[in-house]
Amino acid sequence: MKIAVIDSGIHAGHPHVGALAGAVHFAGSDSADRLGHGTAVAGAIREKLAAAEIFAVKIFDSRLAAPIEVLLQALEWCRDSGMDVVNLSLGTANPAHRDALAEVVRDDPIIVSAAAMLPGSLAGVVGVAADPECPRDQFRYRDGVFLASPYPRPIPGVPPERNLNGLSFAVANMTGFVGRALESCGRREVFTVLRRC
Repeated sequence: MKIAVIDSGIHAGHPHVGALAGAVHFAGSDSADRLGHGTAVAGAIREKLAAAEIFAVKIFDSRLAAPIEVLLQALEWCRDSGMDVVNLSLGTANPAHRDALAEVVRDDPIIVSAAAMLPGSLAGVVGVAADPECPRDQFRYRDGVFLASPYPRPIPGVPPERNLNGLSFAVANMTGFVGRALESCGRREVFTVLRRC
């Protein structure tokens, strides 16, 4: 299972992430995670998919923002590199980006992204919203949107509300569930299997 995390890079060897299968950068001079966001997201995915091959696809360097052209390049790289699932704990609210994103995400791989943004609101994309009431080991499906916990793995001694949390982790948690479903069925059946849960 090849999982691409399009984000700020990933700190390879982090205890919650482990080894990376590969890394590529479309921002900055290397694939190092200077913001920590991509590493935290990858940790949430690794918890659910311990054996997955995780690839860091860096589009953020010094801040969590990137031009649409960079996101499109990263998505094309994921498609051309045979990724199975792409975690996009990010998105754009600019409707002018709809057609370009729709062109890139219409085929493999499976994209998991925020439901209220692009590309998460596009057909064929696993659109996710955060549900603080959803247990971390479950997800829900309602009105065309997948709902997942906005919390990453717990930190001993830290109350959940003091830990990192938000939509980014709901997307990452859902990426883990998508990967699990993909392990048990073919690509064409994934959406059917997920919607039945």
